[in-house]
Amino acid sequence: MATTYKLVFAGPVGAGKTTAIQSLSDIEVVRTEASASDDVKQLKKTTTVAMDYGLMKLASGDQVRLYGTPGQKRFDFMWDILTENALGLVLMLRGNAADPVADLHTYVKEFRDFIDRTSLVVGITHADQGGYQMRRLIAAEMEKLGLPPCVMDTDARERAHMAKLVKALIYGIDPFNGSEQA
Repeated sequence: MATTYKLVFAGPVGAGKTTAIQSLSDIEVVRTEASASDDVKQLKKTTTVAMDYGLMKLASGDQVRLYGTPGQKRFDFMWDILTENALGLVLMLRGNAADPVADLHTYVKEFRDFIDRTSLVVGITHADQGGYQMRRLIAAEMEKLGLPPCVMDTDARERAHMAKLVKALIYGIDPFNGSEQA
């Protein structure tokens, strides 16, 4: 019998949540985009206002439902709704943001109860320069916050990159998943 899993993607505007879900989804992604307003216009033309939804079909017959949260705080009422019954959080951070560490702190604080009950991985996008240093910095901050430092540079446009991030999250939930147990 096939199993269905649910994962949530969160992070600031422009971190690649919608793109990541598009890369992973085996169906057309359901998007709730609206024209960007205020300072978001400087980053992109549209922004997610409710959620993104995609579905990843696994070779085993299992399915992973992929939910992307809006990045703007004014839509945070959707965050609790989308995390309900989810297995974990993929936090997407922009490596070229003004302060990715502050973004990490913001989203960990907002999702802390959920993270403590589940699992967390961090994908750093736009890490063309200083990727290694940014990974080290974010990992060190995660350790200070009492979180496992699972951090990867990733290209949200590449299915293989995103699949590794999802696998890391699943292995964080069950480290024996995908390997034979003695």
